[in-house]
This record gives sequence, structure tokens and C-alpha cells, in this order.
Amino acid sequence: MDASIPQDANRIDSVLEKIERSRQARRHKFYLRDEKITLSHGSGGKATHNLIEGVFAPAFSNPLLDAMDDAATFEINGTGQRLAFTNDTYVVSPLFFPGGDIGKLAIHGTVNDLAMAGAEPLYLSSGFILEEGFPITDLRRIVASMAAAAEEAGVAIVTGDTKVVQRGKADGLFINTAGVGIIRANWLLGQAQLQPRDKVLLSGPVGDHGIAIMMAREGLDIETDVQSDTAPLHSLVAALFAVAGSGVHCLKDPTRGGVATALNEMALGSEVSVALEEHAIPVRPGVRGACEILGLDPLTIANEGKLLAIVAPEVAEAALAAMRAHALGHEAAIIGTVQAEPAGMVFLRTDIGGVRVLDMLVGDPLPRIC
Repeated sequence: MDASIPQDANRIDSVLEKIERSRQARRHKFYLRDEKITLSHGSGGKATHNLIEGVFAPAFSNPLLDAMDDAATFEINGTGQRLAFTNDTYVVSPLFFPGGDIGKLAIHGTVNDLAMAGAEPLYLSSGFILEEGFPITDLRRIVASMAAAAEEAGVAIVTGDTKVVQRGKADGLFINTAGVGIIRANWLLGQAQLQPRDKVLLSGPVGDHGIAIMMAREGLDIETDVQSDTAPLHSLVAALFAVAGSGVHCLKDPTRGGVATALNEMALGSEVSVALEEHAIPVRPGVRGACEILGLDPLTIANEGKLLAIVAPEVAEAALAAMRAHALGHEAAIIGTVQAEPAGMVFLRTDIGGVRVLDMLVGDPLPRIC
């Protein structure tokens, strides 16, 4: 067991048992009935979970993977030094969009997955799948954007790979990135750590990235200046740790599937319930208007520069103040509370006084957003 984690055997055993129960619950809740892959399997919602639990999890099962966090965390050869390791692939369409491009997104997404594990990102890899005929000028622009984003985040791209496929086989460019970082947190952190009475903090308005991508892709005649929120979040996490420490129980960036899917994953992972207050959840007017026109829910729309933090109630106000003092969290809000029951469910108390179940994203209304 990791030497940097307090040696409370009962606590650790309890967490391991919870992870195992969560695995069994997921396999009961997510059952793969599909015979062929659809776009919905890449949405980050229910179809994605069905695919993971029905194909990948049984084949690759091991203690690090079974936690189903954003990054695997492990100790190096009994040294007490803990690392986080993550991997992601980017297929966003279009490659350039308001507020960013595929290159910037690839750096930020991997940095953020490490940050959600409580790690300081250090080194990244990058793999490029290029389509025959792709313009070199666009490639230079994307690579320059990646380099600038890596420099801003304080990480280095230290290895990589390049492949070229025939025209029409890769939609221009796909990018794969992996990352490793040193874990700052010396306490148990992850989606098996939620406790009743914990507070749910959100670092800012939701839905910006998904709506910006859709507007750029579809050319919809809707007046809005929404831009992608893509940003590296590790410095915001550091500010949060500085004031809340071990009171931070879980971090997650609500990317594919949005806030609704991320919180459902946490509720299931910790066998708790989450109750949200609709009036407390920040949404920009442009995003809200676009969602109303298109029949979408902002809580299931992807974000690339926001985080959810589940913190102990006694540190919630200090954590909120720290987030609001940071440039990437000045619109942060406490949006809900963790409850004991019913386990594995998320509820939304609506502005009109009702309560509705907030489920994971079903289908894929916005494919290819990351």
C-alpha cells in the first residue's frame, strides 16, 4: 500500500470494498446490448459506460483501472513517491473553433486529467494521425498552439509518434496524448471518497465548450459570442489544496457528458446521492439561449476548462473563496450537497420548486466535441 497514504487499514479496506461494489453496480446498471459501435459510444454518457463495462473493463480489470478515475495513481517501487498517469485522444470537429483548436485542447485535456488526480503535470507524449493531403500550414499552426499551451501549463512534450493514413481515413487530423505527473495530495482522493454532507463546488459556467463547437461546426444562425472554455486547471487545483487540503475528497472535470454525467459517476462510485440546486448553477446567457433553441440541457454539455470539487462541509466556504480568487474560478459556486440515499443517483431541485432525476447523458447530441 502506498507509503504516503495514512496507514489506516480499516479505511483503506473500506475504500477497496466500495470500489468493488461500485464495479458490480456499474455492471448491473450499464449493460451492452449494441451489436455495432455508434457515435453515442463516444459521448461520455450511458452508451460510453455500457461500452466500457461491457467490453474493456472485464478484459483489462486490475486495481488501478477499477477505480475508474480520470488517471491511474500509483507508488514507484516502494519509494513513497506517487505518480498519476493518463491518456486521451482528440478527434474534435472542426479542428479550429472559437477559443481554441485541437492542439490546445489536447494539452489542456491531458493536463486536467492529471490535475483531477491531485497531480502536478510534468511530461506529455503526443501522437499524430494525419490524413494524406492535410495542409502543412494547418499542421504548423496546431503544433505551435500545442507548444504554447504546454509552455503555459509548465509541461514538456517529451516523446511522440506520427502516422499517415490514406485520404478520407482520418478527417484531417487526430491527436493522442498521454501524461504523467507527481501527486501533491497525500490523502485518498477520487470518486470513491464522497461523504454525506459534502458540498459540491463548480468552478464556473457550464456548457461553453460544447456550444462553441456546435456553433462553429453547424454554422447555426444564432447570435452568441460563446467561446470554448479550454484551459489548464492544475493551478486552480493547487490553490484549492492550499486552503482545503484533505478536505478535498474528489475532483473531476466535466468534459464529455457534462456535469450530469460526472456527478452520476461520482454518486455511483461512492454509493451516495447528490442533490443540486438549479438556481446555483452558473450558465452563460448565450449558452442557455442556444440550449433552449436546440432542446439541449446545459448540464449534459461538455466543458474543457471547468472542474467539480467535492469537499468536506467545514472547508466549503474557504474552498469557494480560494476558487473565486483564481482567474479560472472567479465565477465558482456551491451548487449542491452529497446525501446518503438513494445511492448512485443525482437530483436537481428546479427553479420552479420541483425535483427531477438528473441522469447521465443519453445519446450524443454533440458528437466529436473533444
